Amino acid sequence: MRVVIADDAVLLREGLVRLLTEQGHDVVAAVGDGDSLVTAIEEHRPDISIVDVRMPPSHTDEGLRAAVTARERVPRTPILVLSQYVEVSYADDLLADRAGAVGYLLKDRVAAIAEFLDAVDRVASGGTVLDPEVVSQLLVRRRRDDPLRELTPREREVLSLMAEGRSNTAIARTLVVSDGAVEKHVRNIFTKLQLPPDEEQHRRVLAVLTYLRG
Repeated sequence: MRVVIADDAVLLREGLVRLLTEQGHDVVAAVGDGDSLVTAIEEHRPDISIVDVRMPPSHTDEGLRAAVTARERVPRTPILVLSQYVEVSYADDLLADRAGAVGYLLKDRVAAIAEFLDAVDRVASGGTVLDPEVVSQLLVRRRRDDPLRELTPREREVLSLMAEGRSNTAIARTLVVSDGAVEKHVRNIFTKLQLPPDEEQHRRVLAVLTYLRG
C-alpha cells in the first residue's frame, strides 16, 4: 500500500515509517502538520493516511480538521486517526460523511503491532475501525431517546463489535456463535434501525453512525 503519515512527534513518525516499510508498504510522505497532510494526500492519493489528531500550531485538533478537509478534496480517501486520549466527538466528525474507510485508535494500540497493522488493512479496504475504549465511552453518553432501544442485548453486542470494525466472521469468533447467527443479528439490526436494503458496507457504516450518535 501507499501510505501518508502525519505526526509532529518525530520518534513516533519515524517508527511508523520503519514499521510500515518493513511490512512492504510504500510510505510516500511523512509530514508534521495539517497543511502538509492535505497537500500530500492531494498529490499522492495514498491507499491510507495515518494521522495524529493534535499537531501544530495549537496542538488541539489540527490533524482531525486536516483529515476532514482532505476527505472533502479527495472523497473517500482512507484515514486512520491516532490520538493520545479518547475524544469521542472526533469519531462523529470522521463518520459524518458516511463513506467509511475511517478509523480512530488510541496511540497505545500501536504497541500491539499485529492489531495495528490489521486496523490499517481494514481501513484501507474501506472499513470502519474504532478503538474499543472509544466505543465503551460512547455507551456512557447514550441519550435518553436511545435510537437503539429496540435492539436486544445480543444485537447491541454485535453492533458494538461492528463499530470496532470486526467482520461477521470475527464477531462470530468473539461471541462463540455461528456465522449464520451473526448474519441474522446483523439483518435484525438493519431492520430495527430502519436501514433499507443497500450495499452491505454502506449499511454497516450507517448502523455504526447511529450507534455512535445514540
